[in-house]
Amino acid sequence: MRRPGGAEFAPNAYVFPGGSVHSDDHSFADFSRGAAVRELFEELGILIARLPGGRFARHRECVALRQLLGGGEPWLSALKRMRLSLALDRLAFLTRWITPEPMRRRFDARFYVCRLPAGQVEHPQEGEVVDWRWVAPSDAVRSLEMVFATQRILESIAPEPDAARLMRKLRRRKERPPILPRIVRTESGFEVVVEVHDAAPEAAFVE
Repeated sequence: MRRPGGAEFAPNAYVFPGGSVHSDDHSFADFSRGAAVRELFEELGILIARLPGGRFARHRECVALRQLLGGGEPWLSALKRMRLSLALDRLAFLTRWITPEPMRRRFDARFYVCRLPAGQVEHPQEGEVVDWRWVAPSDAVRSLEMVFATQRILESIAPEPDAARLMRKLRRRKERPPILPRIVRTESGFEVVVEVHDAAPEAAFVE
């Protein structure tokens, strides 16, 4: 999704849906996954949740949940009223990045992959999302304006064209240590150095 030009972080850039952890997210066994599901719904209207019996939420449940939230119902209360449980198990951990120390704003972000539930359509948050699109990772890195971490993450999954196979691979893999980029000064300017697991360090120029 594309952030508005006046945004404090990554203005005009395409980013993954996401945000900060809220107090309600700690009500779940995995607060980071809980935050990811909530932010995905708030920003793009996609809900990774189940009804009693195991059926995934569809468009009508998404509409009803938005109406409750729009009327002032708190997140946890609205989920309970609709008998929805977040499907945290449907999120596969991809990677974790921590912003370099010299940066003014730092983030410790976990990134997950999930499948779009059947029967749902996007409902972008007005004022937070100015454009959104479904695009192959390989096409995104060639055509979209993105921050460094977003591009590198897409590059890491671009070689796998099959989404189902990617999900299976990620579910079998243990969560890896966070990626800690470093900003270093060189003769040509500043560069971001990323320590890649099981590989030599890579570098990319930062404007």
